[in-house]
Amino acid sequence: MLGAALFHDVGKPSTAFVKDDEDRQYNEYSFTDHEERSYQIIKNWSFLSEYTKNMVRYHYLIRDISLSKSRNKQRYEEKKNIWDGLSQNLQDDLAIFLKLDDEGKGKKRR
Repeated sequence: MLGAALFHDVGKPSTAFVKDDEDRQYNEYSFTDHEERSYQIIKNWSFLSEYTKNMVRYHYLIRDISLSKSRNKQRYEEKKNIWDGLSQNLQDDLAIFLKLDDEGKGKKRR
């Protein structure tokens, strides 16, 4: 999990954008699909395992499924299909990773 922790947000700078007035007001950015961009950056790095690369690629999947369930049925179905195709071990580790990532940011899990 250490490799995933180090590289899971490497794609954020290239996906940062101001989404709305609240972002402008607080000088914040949104990072839609940063996890896929992070994966694209690291996918050919031979020193990382495929498991670690998948942790990076899917580290936000649980949250994405939850958020899209009420907002975008098509996105929800796409993300849920990805989730259902992952191994139980990866699903379990992704749940732990999301919790730790949130705690590292001082957030409580939704």
